[in-house]
Amino acid sequence: MLPPSAGKQAWLPARRYVAAMARIERSEVERIAELARLELSRDELERMTSELEAILTYVESLEALDTDDVEPTYHAIPMRTPLRDDRASEALEPERVLANAPERDGFAFVVPKVLDQDER
Repeated sequence: MLPPSAGKQAWLPARRYVAAMARIERSEVERIAELARLELSRDELERMTSELEAILTYVESLEALDTDDVEPTYHAIPMRTPLRDDRASEALEPERVLANAPERDGFAFVVPKVLDQDER
């Protein structure tokens, strides 16, 4: 995704905008830590700032690579997803299925409520 400031240059590859990310301030690290609910000491904040700066600098260096003729891949080596035949089989015994359930109601799992009545 291109930054909103890309304007008429939106046709350029997204990697051209990586250089703008190469600086990270301590205040940004503090904000990220706050969002992640992390309590970092001053030393940890300094270390995280320098480590994130190093990561962003490395990502910026990747811009020099010519990837125009490289097909996108999910894995560096070819991988095959093993599949099995989709066949019906005997159902498991309910007692065996629920054996390790932390809480159950008859033959059902008891789980925390995630939707209020008006959200359905």
